Amino acid sequence: MHLKPVTVVDDITPADFKRNYFSTNTPVVIKNFSKKWPAYSKWNWDYFKEIVGDKKVGIYNNVKSDAYTPVNKADDYTTFGEYVDMIRKGPAAWRIFLFNIFSHAPELTKDFTWPDEYMKGFVKRVPMLFTGGQGSITHIHFDIDLSHILHTQFEGRKKVLLFPYSEQYKLYRKPFEVLSLADFSNYYDADKSKLDTQKFPALKIANGLEVTLEHGDTLFMPGGYWHHMEYLDSGFAMSLRALNNSVGGKLKGLWNIAGMRNIDTLMKKTIPHKWYDWKEKKIFEAANRELALSKA
Repeated sequence: MHLKPVTVVDDITPADFKRNYFSTNTPVVIKNFSKKWPAYSKWNWDYFKEIVGDKKVGIYNNVKSDAYTPVNKADDYTTFGEYVDMIRKGPAAWRIFLFNIFSHAPELTKDFTWPDEYMKGFVKRVPMLFTGGQGSITHIHFDIDLSHILHTQFEGRKKVLLFPYSEQYKLYRKPFEVLSLADFSNYYDADKSKLDTQKFPALKIANGLEVTLEHGDTLFMPGGYWHHMEYLDSGFAMSLRALNNSVGGKLKGLWNIAGMRNIDTLMKKTIPHKWYDWKEKKIFEAANRELALSKA
């Protein structure tokens, strides 16, 4: 893979953000974006455990879903307080996905400010919390609705790998899904990496970005960007989502949710093996075309 660092700035005006990053669909990390929020110094494990420790949550392990695994189905359930106690003890590859902590503790919405001056269309009813124990992994994917994301890390460090949507065939995207057939786990560690470039040779020509997020860092991920995240420490982050600003992006996101996902679900239920075989064939055909173009 050809990887470059994500651009990092300390501060940025709304005008510069729109001109240099939002309008060009370019990721950027803003170091001081969240430091003016009460959440920056107020939010921690003890505080969250105090206010939502008794809430039941679904937790997810690092096993990468296969052709027959239900998407987004939790691997186990526990209370948020028990989860915090578990991941504080050391490496624990369990994460919580799309936890709407704000529905349980609406007072938390007073701890940050929606940055409407930077972009419009925020879905304000669903700010989401993402948490993970040290070693947990969010496998590479792109968000199905193609929303723009401001992702702020509040505790711990997290390594993030990013690719533009246009790199999808080099990444071995599964047809009718937002996932890759390849496993990017520990891609940055030669001793632990599961990235198989012999089986997936087009990965060698994929062009991406990487960054390690720390406390207070806010990452802008444009709509459609592929992202893979690994928790280097136990930590949590909040995502603020804004609807795609282009008509084409909105329509494609709607198709992904209402059409693509339903077709995939139906086919997995009716002819799972034939469906998987067809997908696998298409995946490698598309990747081989990318390889051929790179050599032309």
